Amino acid sequence: MSDNTQLSDTPSPEKPREDWATGDEPMTGPQRSYLGTLAQEAGETVPEGLTKAEASELIDRLQNQTGRGQ
Repeated sequence: MSDNTQLSDTPSPEKPREDWATGDEPMTGPQRSYLGTLAQEAGETVPEGLTKAEASELIDRLQNQTGRGQ
């Protein structure tokens, strides 16, 4: 008998942002691009010099604000 469980069926545990090994590195290009889109929709500006963790937190907030996170 084989196991038909797919990887996508298993929730991945989220590590707290403060525990990210690379969370203090500068945000990535894709984060910057997506933040630009979200910020424009929300009527906000993206602060300069965000870290990966800070960018992720801002993405979450703006997704909730714009309805894109649902």
